[in-house]
Amino acid sequence: MIFMNETNLSLKYLIDQLHKEQTLTKEEWITLIEGRTPELSEYLFSLAREERHRYYGYDVYVRGLIEFTNYCKNDCLYCGIRKSNGNAHRYRLSEADILKCCKEGYELGFRTFVLQGGEDGYYTDERIIHLIRIIKERYPDCAITLSIGEKSKDSYQAYYDAGADRYLLRHETYNHEHYRKLHPPNLSPEHRQQCLRDLKDIGYQIGCGFMVGSPYQTSEHLAEDMLFMKELNPHMIGIGPFIPHHDTPFAGESAGTLELTLYMLGLIRLMIPKVLLPATTALGTIHPKGRELGILAGANVVMPNLSPTEVRKDYLLYDNKICTGDESAQCRHCLEMRMKSIGYQVVTDRGDSLNI
Repeated sequence: MIFMNETNLSLKYLIDQLHKEQTLTKEEWITLIEGRTPELSEYLFSLAREERHRYYGYDVYVRGLIEFTNYCKNDCLYCGIRKSNGNAHRYRLSEADILKCCKEGYELGFRTFVLQGGEDGYYTDERIIHLIRIIKERYPDCAITLSIGEKSKDSYQAYYDAGADRYLLRHETYNHEHYRKLHPPNLSPEHRQQCLRDLKDIGYQIGCGFMVGSPYQTSEHLAEDMLFMKELNPHMIGIGPFIPHHDTPFAGESAGTLELTLYMLGLIRLMIPKVLLPATTALGTIHPKGRELGILAGANVVMPNLSPTEVRKDYLLYDNKICTGDESAQCRHCLEMRMKSIGYQVVTDRGDSLNI
């Protein structure tokens, strides 16, 4: 039994309201985020699991992540592959490398491939389109997800016409002042948010998201993120704790916490019950059982790495990233056992969002 004092009871009322109405005001979000306690979190997670089981049962969808380039033209202050990091060991996978990852992944039961990379000018629209077409020809029963940053609407349309199904583009933070503290002046929150709207207009299943505990972040910023995501109504939301990278301006900043990240996962599940919600690698990095705890907080997706092991250590957005030395089969087996240990099952499925 969860014991509640008077403050917790008023906050429990807000959680119940969110559960019922799937929305809160900005002030209510702030109150709920700032007033969280272990007892309140436990109550939230129990409701989040109920919603997750209602729509997705005990299935966990896997996405095969292929990190195909760590070149990037951008200079985001938190990112280990930022343009200014002269210590980054740069690489690009060849088409043959990428197709080998897909073949290996398909044989292991992956039915979604996520092509993720920095904003690398070498990968022109023509190259990306060719890659999408060839993967779709070989694996027509698989979904292709792109995570390659900000492009023009015409480029997004061309990728979609070639066969891309989904697009991941974290909005990072809705608050404009906060956004500018994390990014160089040439990047704007308005443009990034417009990209997400363009992608949705075209017909992609879209994913947005933010870092929890990024430098200068306040509970008001998180409340604004929740309001933005409610309005956008994406198919997937990817959040994870901010983890500093030693070769960035934020090297000395504190990491985001497991506790707040899990709490935000639970709140997101209640706000958009049918959304796809990953338990991220970053969660597994800050706690040995971070991904399991993420699933128990309402998540239903994991994204193991299919990239060749020799390049994984070079795609370091943050320090101490897990699974950089494991073979893909080891990653898949390890996740299966981890999910089984908490009563969930990894399934071979495209895992499309029900939030349509």
